[in-house]
Amino acid sequence: MARLAVIGVGRIGGEVAYLAASLGIADELVLFDTAPDLLKAQVLDLKHTGLDIAISTDKHEIRDADLCIFSAGMPRDPSVKTRADLLLANLPATRSCAGMLKGFEGILVTVTNPMDINNYTLCRSTGIPRERCIGFGGQLDSSRFDLALRQRNIPGQPSVMGEHGEHQVPVFSRLDVPVETQTREEILRELQGSSMDVIKGKGGTVFGPALHLARLARMILKDTGEAAICSAVLDGEYGLEGCSLGVPVRVCKEGIREIAEWDLDAWEFDKMADAGQFVASLCTQVVT
Repeated sequence: MARLAVIGVGRIGGEVAYLAASLGIADELVLFDTAPDLLKAQVLDLKHTGLDIAISTDKHEIRDADLCIFSAGMPRDPSVKTRADLLLANLPATRSCAGMLKGFEGILVTVTNPMDINNYTLCRSTGIPRERCIGFGGQLDSSRFDLALRQRNIPGQPSVMGEHGEHQVPVFSRLDVPVETQTREEILRELQGSSMDVIKGKGGTVFGPALHLARLARMILKDTGEAAICSAVLDGEYGLEGCSLGVPVRVCKEGIREIAEWDLDAWEFDKMADAGQFVASLCTQVVT
């Protein structure tokens, strides 16, 4: 029996709960939100599907979940220039989440932006081992990178490392053909603004993050041992520490089984170093 907890059941949290139930990823759901009417509505909407899944709204049961998804807090809107600008606004939600996770022995997946900083903060403030603290964003960024590559007929496996934000690092050196610097920078600018195109049009991203989150939940709960780009708390990998960044990992029911250290070219290495410096500087502001 797999129990999935979701803290924050708005657009993304609610959709992930639905996907987890409908796709058979979880057998039990524990849902929590500080907005009682929203929480009640989401639970009722799930029950109206007729799916055979137990749903609890007792926040104390979060500690017994196999996997907890933290997606609470203020979402990004057109007035928020970057995800990092949400740090102070979402800090209360992050600290509230940390309080609910005392004694938690499952896997924590952080979605709330700025995701990398929040993942690092929760790891350090809860004492949950870094292997069990996973930040979500790299899968989604990699999918957006895939779209940009296909539009240019550039073949290869798309992967985006670094920050889930302005300091993301699309990995060009592992593609099937070389890509010149001018094209790299052009694609990077597209990736940096790709989510805002969705936010301006419909108020927020839903389908992409929810589907990739559900896939990540399946990898973990079904113990598939698959590889993905996820934000991990680094301790010397890629020469970085004091931060959480998107890197290639292999996940299992115990969390991150291993972090792969790819050989990056000079352009990617410099971008990764910049990402580490930027995220680490923000982490020091909230983690003492």
